Amino acid sequence: MVRDWLAGPATPGDLAAARAQMGFSLAWHIVVACLGVGLPLLTLIAEWWGVRTGDPSYRLLARRWARAMGVLFAVGAVSGTILSFEMGLLWPGLMGRYGQVIGLPFAIEGIAFFIEAIFLGIYLYAWDRLPPRVHMLTAIPIIIAGVASAFFVVCANAWMNQPRGFTVRHGRVVDVDPLAAMFNPASPPQTVHMILAALMVASFLTASVYAVSLLRGRTDRYHRAGFFIPFVLGAVVAPVQLVVGDWIARFVADYQPVKLAAMEGVFITSSHVPLTVGGIAGDHGLKGGLEIPSGLSLLVGFSPSTVVKGLNEVPPARRPPITGTHLAFDLMVLGGLFLIGLGVWLLLAWWRTRRRGESDPLARRGTRLFLWLASFSGLAAVVSLECGWVVTEEGRQPWVVQGVLSVRDAVNPAPGLMTGLWLVLVVYAAMTVATVYVLRRLAGERPVPVAPQEADVTGYPVV
Repeated sequence: MVRDWLAGPATPGDLAAARAQMGFSLAWHIVVACLGVGLPLLTLIAEWWGVRTGDPSYRLLARRWARAMGVLFAVGAVSGTILSFEMGLLWPGLMGRYGQVIGLPFAIEGIAFFIEAIFLGIYLYAWDRLPPRVHMLTAIPIIIAGVASAFFVVCANAWMNQPRGFTVRHGRVVDVDPLAAMFNPASPPQTVHMILAALMVASFLTASVYAVSLLRGRTDRYHRAGFFIPFVLGAVVAPVQLVVGDWIARFVADYQPVKLAAMEGVFITSSHVPLTVGGIAGDHGLKGGLEIPSGLSLLVGFSPSTVVKGLNEVPPARRPPITGTHLAFDLMVLGGLFLIGLGVWLLLAWWRTRRRGESDPLARRGTRLFLWLASFSGLAAVVSLECGWVVTEEGRQPWVVQGVLSVRDAVNPAPGLMTGLWLVLVVYAAMTVATVYVLRRLAGERPVPVAPQEADVTGYPVV
């Protein structure tokens, strides 16, 4: 009986477990990865401003953020290693057949990871062992390597949306061109979209922590700087992301029309297609949504007569999940607009204070409401990020490689994948608790523990 169970094929439950395990691992890792991309830049800005002004509060911010950066790098290395094993163990149909096609971006990402690790060590342990300006220069390779890691990993995912660089002949993959595979048509919009999203997540998550502190009355220069530096960066990036989001949506309309149909709940190919906000998929369309007449046709082709392809273009078995994809897309856009709105609010407050000869945009009426909303900006950024990845992956279903390899054919045929899911959930729960505990301990120390290279901040009163 045990032998038959071990030798049997994977069940639909095993397929669901494999998808759930991969989805959960990616959803967890992507947040840490975003902090790894954006936090080094925030740390460098704080250190640069501290060196430029001589203000110890900025130098203290830089040192605390650098410690958090080190913790998150270690945690990200663990979760990234788990993902690399999952790619091979859960999806041998993908990696066994197409590993030679998409192996190059993963290899280059590994090089970027080691560069980041080397310079992170130098940055953390050379505060007063190097001149201040030289020390700041050591952060630049960390930033470049973090962005490069995101770029090359997303290139591999972009290939899954637009497979290029190979030929299938007699059932075998031949004529492999790794560069053509890596720089496929989806790479430019998808990589830019992801890098900007990483900056937004890191910025707004960091700012939200200090927004809560400001609400609790900790209005000293340290906490104000801790809020303004990341929030301003996020507010600058957010409207740029809106433009890039429009770019990638048009790309999807041209190259993945079925995904766009699922994102917008378009069932029938036609012109004058409305833009529907909310709603749940019924038999012939979305129900309960708010329709903007001809809105989608206008967005896609700048004309109400623009024809938008519907889900009727493909058989039902090849259609992605509609309700989940559509609602995830709406939540992503709503979160982005919320963050842009907060940025505009702060800009207007700053403009009014400048016009009246004042210096503090947070001293105006409505500040507590703004800070209360800003305290949710990190959550909004993370939700938008996760929803964006749901759209990317669910909108491609049932394909793991668009039009080439289905998810069912890529999964490991061995049974027992549900056991791996439970094991991963336990491991990630432990990592989450440990990471939050360590970060809270680092944030709660007042002042930063004395170390030989930190004499310039030991006397700063953190409240």
